[in-house]
Amino acid sequence: MEFFAQVGRLLDPAALAIVFGGASVAALLRGGRAAFGPAFAALRPFFTANPEADALAAMVAVGKVEKIAETKGIVCADRVATAGRFLRQAIRKLAEAGNSEAFTRWATESLDARARRHAANVIFWRDLADAAPAMGMCATVLGLVRMFAHMTDPALIGAPMATALVATLWGILLANLIAGPVADRLERLSEAEIAWQRRTLDHFCALARAELDHARGLRRTLEKNYGERSYGT
Repeated sequence: MEFFAQVGRLLDPAALAIVFGGASVAALLRGGRAAFGPAFAALRPFFTANPEADALAAMVAVGKVEKIAETKGIVCADRVATAGRFLRQAIRKLAEAGNSEAFTRWATESLDARARRHAANVIFWRDLADAAPAMGMCATVLGLVRMFAHMTDPALIGAPMATALVATLWGILLANLIAGPVADRLERLSEAEIAWQRRTLDHFCALARAELDHARGLRRTLEKNYGERSYGT
């Protein structure tokens, strides 16, 4: 019971509201409202993401696409079934591409947009970590002000002093035990994910150039030769 009593003293509502609420508002003002929801939504892959397994699945998918492209052509690449929304979308775009330039442009824009989204999530948690100690100090100052206002009554000093000390503690914990580690892990996950996705798209771009550009060049040659023969006759 004594343990739970000690824990209960740490869960000071005023300290928690100022530290967590104030740090969240500061991060929201820095990153904008659009960054708030995705930053917390990123906590799901924070716990479930496995970049190594995703990279291995991508290698298997690339091998299957290469094999079917050799036998039936890129247009049949979408017959390859694979898990993961990114891989399915990339394979579908490859099968639908009319030329390598169109697919390369989509690949570049897709990776850039994904990197920007990841960076925004990381920045939000970095901002939260930066603001937390300051919010803890603000709550500490408010607690000290309340404490000094009741110096004439010793019975009323304890609660404000507890809020002041607990607020500093929660500011440190939020910055160094929650927001900071979350930002670091999200950044590492983003780097690993973008790396295997870039390798996958590079393979697909090479396939598109090898087949689509060659076919287009051959078609132009035939059209040119056919046109010259028709003109000559």
